[in-house]
Amino acid sequence: QVQLVESGGGLVQPGGSLRLSCAASGSSVSTAVMDWYRQSSGKQREWVASIRTTGWTTYANSVKGRFTISRNNAQNTLYLQMNSLKPEDTAVYYCRYSGSSWGQGTQVTVST
Repeated sequence: QVQLVESGGGLVQPGGSLRLSCAASGSSVSTAVMDWYRQSSGKQREWVASIRTTGWTTYANSVKGRFTISRNNAQNTLYLQMNSLKPEDTAVYYCRYSGSSWGQGTQVTVST
């Protein structure tokens, strides 16, 4: 069974950048669809980005052009590079493996 551990969250000013990581063990990130989701306080969890086994990537309209999803197969790690961050990006960010397994989440706060 896959285990996922997110890291890289923190407090950043508007316009800043962060890179989130999702380290996987037990299964390979290269053999499954990997997703990033986020959940803001009081809101439902929402999809952010996906990367397929072919490398094809898709993004929510709210982050398109600012966020980049990628993976390092050798390190078995999924990434989310977040640039031009806005206060509305504040949320707990989760990675998901193959549509079923979730990590514990990492908090991102965008504020002055």
